[in-house]
Amino acid sequence: MKYTYTIGIEEEFQVIDPHTRELRSHMEQIIEGGRILLKEQVKAEMHQAVVEVGTNICHNMHDARREVTFLRRTIAELADQSGLKIAAAGTHPFSLWQNQPITDHPRYHHIVEELQDTARANLIFGLHVHVGIPDRETGLQIMNACRYFLPHIFALSTNSPFWEGRNTGFKSFRTKVFDKFPRTGIPDFFASAGEYDNYINLLIKTGCIDNGKKIWWDIRLHPFFETIEFRICDVPMRVEETLALAALMQAVVAKIHKLMQQNLNFRLYRRALINENKWRAARYGLDGKLIDFGKQEEVECRSLVYELLDFVDDVVDGLDSRREINYIQHMLHHGTGADRQLRTYYESGENLQAVVDHICAETVEGIYEGVTV
Repeated sequence: MKYTYTIGIEEEFQVIDPHTRELRSHMEQIIEGGRILLKEQVKAEMHQAVVEVGTNICHNMHDARREVTFLRRTIAELADQSGLKIAAAGTHPFSLWQNQPITDHPRYHHIVEELQDTARANLIFGLHVHVGIPDRETGLQIMNACRYFLPHIFALSTNSPFWEGRNTGFKSFRTKVFDKFPRTGIPDFFASAGEYDNYINLLIKTGCIDNGKKIWWDIRLHPFFETIEFRICDVPMRVEETLALAALMQAVVAKIHKLMQQNLNFRLYRRALINENKWRAARYGLDGKLIDFGKQEEVECRSLVYELLDFVDDVVDGLDSRREINYIQHMLHHGTGADRQLRTYYESGENLQAVVDHICAETVEGIYEGVTV
């Protein structure tokens, strides 16, 4: 029986005051209205200016496309009805975290009490993609191999060059903010699902965490679902970028699983090495060089992404995701959200309000595709 690599996609959006372009609390206007329409698919996050939406379980990228566009459209319309806008970028260009209220919820109060300003300053917006796995043991081995490709995928998603009114010099400063949290970044590999579970259980037993959801790695075997969850990406500006990245993650999982079924091994690299590539991806995005550890030399990031596309090509048609995967060629040619933010910044005379307007406009681009309005 052919295995279906199901998909679940979660996007975190900024809520924007269109007059000041600042972040704005949204609790009553968007969350309460959203729960009527979307029920469990919308939720508040720790900061009140963040709204997260998540798809249902999608059996293919056609399902994912329909759900992602529907969710963006619904949240955008709810925001518009309240005189607000939504924006998809990993950080807000100039709003200060010190001015943002925390959501009144016991979970968030506990996190702030434990992590203090590390949590209060965590005003960032990400993309999380779940890919279904046959079982936890197989999923753990797939996760081990997927780690190598995380910087390649991350470079395609970079969309947060600004922080607190400054051009940071990074294509993704979001990751630098999140690095202050414990249990983040690239995980090391585990020999088995049992070893992985023992690690989590030890942290729970010793009071480090209360459950596995406080493992905030860039990729994790989900503690409650039969999925691998990719967490490394900035939320992309455009729907098409989100779908392309989700399709690439699904294809990587499917290809590695295919190799495992053929008794072929994928070489595993230590966290310390993969972190070198993650840092380069955060700093330079697609414009830098990553290290090809097999060749032991620097290679243009775009070249390695093309190699990744070749690597997964034989599973793409079986997943029926050719349209989404092909969009990565567009991203490689035209750049990421960070590149477009920076272009707008310089063309507008370093006007960060113009950058916010650009992000808001691109966030809703394509959300009415195929919809009669």
